Amino acid sequence: MSVRRLAEDQVQPAAFAFNDENAVWAEATIRKYPAGRQQSAVIPLLMRAQEQDGWVTKACIEYVANRLEMPFIRVLEVATFYTQFQLKPVGKRAHIQVCGTTPCMLRGAEDLMKVCQRKIHHDPLELNADGTLSWEEVECQGACVNAPMVIIFKDAYEDLTPERLEEIIDAFEAGRGDEIKPGPQINRYFSAPEGGPQTLLEDVKPVRTNLEPQPTAEEGATMPPAEAGRPKDTATEVNPAVKTPVTDKEGAEAQAKAAEQQPLSATAKSEPDPKSAGSAAEGAPPEPGAVSGDLKPKRSRKKTEKDT
Repeated sequence: MSVRRLAEDQVQPAAFAFNDENAVWAEATIRKYPAGRQQSAVIPLLMRAQEQDGWVTKACIEYVANRLEMPFIRVLEVATFYTQFQLKPVGKRAHIQVCGTTPCMLRGAEDLMKVCQRKIHHDPLELNADGTLSWEEVECQGACVNAPMVIIFKDAYEDLTPERLEEIIDAFEAGRGDEIKPGPQINRYFSAPEGGPQTLLEDVKPVRTNLEPQPTAEEGATMPPAEAGRPKDTATEVNPAVKTPVTDKEGAEAQAKAAEQQPLSATAKSEPDPKSAGSAAEGAPPEPGAVSGDLKPKRSRKKTEKDT
């Protein structure tokens, strides 16, 4: 980082003071900070002093240090650290800051600097012969899409050509800087395409069926329940066309009466005859050839030591 020092004593004013308007503003700015934190207003006060006199003088630094009860060296550190503070006199009508970062450099920033060297001074931060204009190269100014660009005081002038910058410099030197419109110097709106929008030129109405009015039932009519949340089952048991005793009571009663009137089937067996052979009834004679009574062998079990 380059060394930044205050201007020579011969160009330094003897004293500094805010004018009436800025004095009221400074008091209101200091009151924004809580007790014991008023020193946080050092940057706003230095910037306001620069806007009033055009640059930050040694007397200004002393004034701000006394007003905020800060050591002089602390305020001097702030003023020399931030390059936004001008530590020597600059052009009274315009101080032109040319962006020299990569996007602007690729788009012709070097040609803009040559214009400043030719129309103002060969060296940056040097006044022209009348003391009305000065220039310097700075870092990115935040409008890379509109490169190249310059900033004059608080306004940015973008999409510049060398010819257009010459016109702007001549206007400020003549005291007509307020006639130059800030921003892009070509036919574009902020960072929009040159000449206006190139796409989406027609109004497209989105299709939003959920926002269209839905049909409603006529008065007195009932709407069937929605089937969206019900499970889909194709089993026969859930088919509403199938009749069951619950859904068709009359049919079920008719089937029951018809079954009562029908005779028993020929294959149906009656109660067993106790006298027939082989019957399970008590006292029935055994089937022919079957062993029964005393002739039926008896079961025996093997004697164990416990039995003896």
